[in-house]
Amino acid sequence: MGSALPLGDPAPSDGALPPDIVIDPDRDFGVYLHVPFCRVRCGYCDFNTYTAGELRGARQDAYADEVLREIALSREVLSARGPLRAASTVFFGGGTPTLLPGGDLARMLDGVRTGFGLADGAEVTVEANPDTVTDALARELAAAGVTRMSIGMQSAVPHVLAALDRTHDPAGVRTAVEAARTAGLDVSVDLIYGAPGESLDDWRRSVETAVGLEPDHISAYALIIEDGTKLARQIRRGDVAAPDDDLQADMYELADEAFAAAGYDWYEVSNWARSPQQRSRHNLAYWRGTDWWGYGPGAHSHVDGLRWWNVKHPAAYAQRLAADESPAAARERPDAAARRLEDVLLRSRIAEGIAVSDLTGEGRHAIAALIADGLIDGAAAVRGRVVLTRRGRLLADAVVRALTV
Repeated sequence: MGSALPLGDPAPSDGALPPDIVIDPDRDFGVYLHVPFCRVRCGYCDFNTYTAGELRGARQDAYADEVLREIALSREVLSARGPLRAASTVFFGGGTPTLLPGGDLARMLDGVRTGFGLADGAEVTVEANPDTVTDALARELAAAGVTRMSIGMQSAVPHVLAALDRTHDPAGVRTAVEAARTAGLDVSVDLIYGAPGESLDDWRRSVETAVGLEPDHISAYALIIEDGTKLARQIRRGDVAAPDDDLQADMYELADEAFAAAGYDWYEVSNWARSPQQRSRHNLAYWRGTDWWGYGPGAHSHVDGLRWWNVKHPAAYAQRLAADESPAAARERPDAAARRLEDVLLRSRIAEGIAVSDLTGEGRHAIAALIADGLIDGAAAVRGRVVLTRRGRLLADAVVRALTV
């Protein structure tokens, strides 16, 4: 089960938005559909996910209907504030969305289509573990309107997968990619680096294997040790070593060089794509601070600066909806200073960067030193944008601190 939900103000049982929330009809609207089920809990994961023994009466076979109830509720809430916006992006995340039958995922997507509509050219992504992808499932998802599959490869090296508690065979990744490709889906593969016992050569093998699959998009994330996870307990006991920051930096540089050589451009610190059209538009919407509604237990939503999050457990989520109540647990509206900090934090991570004019005076004064330290691109700064160099991407947190003093 995932980490604790944040604190916040009470959310109304009907899900109504505060009267001063303004919905901009020209701002993109995204949909996140959380599927909280997993066969096995990975030792590093602190997402809000549940294995069969942790469901406490919640039912996987009823889940799609529960999400459809929340979609109907959200439609009522948003339609009360003006014309509805079609979804520009839809993202099925988890957990393992492909543990549900393809028909259930299709019904959930149909609920979004019926409730809000899908914008022309909408991006619809489904996350998948390699060992859950079949030719039939990929065809079913494509027929339902899915456009993109994000496959959790993580590593091509068996002992690294074992350290991460991943259960799939590395060879199955190619099978999953080929199934998605044959069905006409765009393909992304996800990698993790810095696992216990992973060497630079291990990582090179994973990077070269991922490039050899010729996906449209690659994500590569540094392993982060989250409190409360199995891996955190193993490190605390001394059973395995904590990730080495210097080795992870070497791994990042290796990946960035290899991806660039293969024609993948970075567009966010941990993400690379073959072309601008193949970037994850859903994730870019998060980094740019647009509006989205998150469905499912523990899912977070954001509209015009208001954020809220649902109750965590699938059973509690089902109970709220069965009682015709909003599953929202709490909400908050950060003040201007907090929003400015977050805006710099998120926008500085993407290749388009953040406008110098959006910084405070102190932040602007820090730019010259950051250029001298090789952390931001001098030519981009002259053009009025703060854009991280590769070294800056490795030290992104330090750059943000300097820009937000």
